[in-house]
Amino acid sequence: MIKVAVIGAAGRMGQEVLRTVSQEPGIEIVVACDREHVGENCRDFAGGRAPDLIVSDKLGASLDNTKVDVLIDFSHASGAASHSESAVKRGISPIIGATGLSDSDSREIFLRCKETGVPGMYVPNFAIGAVLMMRFSEMAARWMPDCEIIELHHDRKEDAPSGTAMRTAEMIQEARQDSPTRKPRTAFKVEGVRGGTYKDVVLHSVRLPGLLAHQQVMFGRPGELLTIKHDSMDRTSFMQGVALAVREVRGLQGFVVGLDKILFR
Repeated sequence: MIKVAVIGAAGRMGQEVLRTVSQEPGIEIVVACDREHVGENCRDFAGGRAPDLIVSDKLGASLDNTKVDVLIDFSHASGAASHSESAVKRGISPIIGATGLSDSDSREIFLRCKETGVPGMYVPNFAIGAVLMMRFSEMAARWMPDCEIIELHHDRKEDAPSGTAMRTAEMIQEARQDSPTRKPRTAFKVEGVRGGTYKDVVLHSVRLPGLLAHQQVMFGRPGELLTIKHDSMDRTSFMQGVALAVREVRGLQGFVVGLDKILFR
């Protein structure tokens, strides 16, 4: 049985983990931490399928008092480095799902995992279909270097562009055999109307009520277009990937980025 601690347990993703991943065979959620709902039973706010646990705001003490193998962090990216440090120094593998992890924090966690030999992961997107979308985009970029990414999320998402869009752009840049061939000759009537550029890929971010998590990557060549699209309509779409990461993270080497490191190894 893999023993799991969840940070950000009271958030939208954290609650879905409590309800869904706790039902997975071979996985047991034994710690729930958050700054909200402290002292409450997880079932009071996440429903009857959640584990019978009391929420704590003391991560270190919780990890000291309970045997934990894997820590899942769906809190805020600003705390990811310190949460990972608390886990790694106790031999616990961190899985970071908090959106917007900075390069400096990612590097810090990477070094801690390398020094201690404790494996860990940062996963921009846990949806299996989204990981496949990113891999297909990487394949297409070898032959169609001209592309743009449009990512669409709910209006409560705190960062833009999404981690998925940025990771997709990184994969596209690494896969390109040629540089993008065309720079649009456009007179901009509104500042920022053409989006932002990251890794020589133009990114567009949409934030609206009614959306959850969506991305399309559009590739163009003379006379043809290729669009690769993924939609998550419900947070349950991420849970198979979370469970997979929990089961596989202990077998990795060091700190890795992306669920593809498990799916395609």
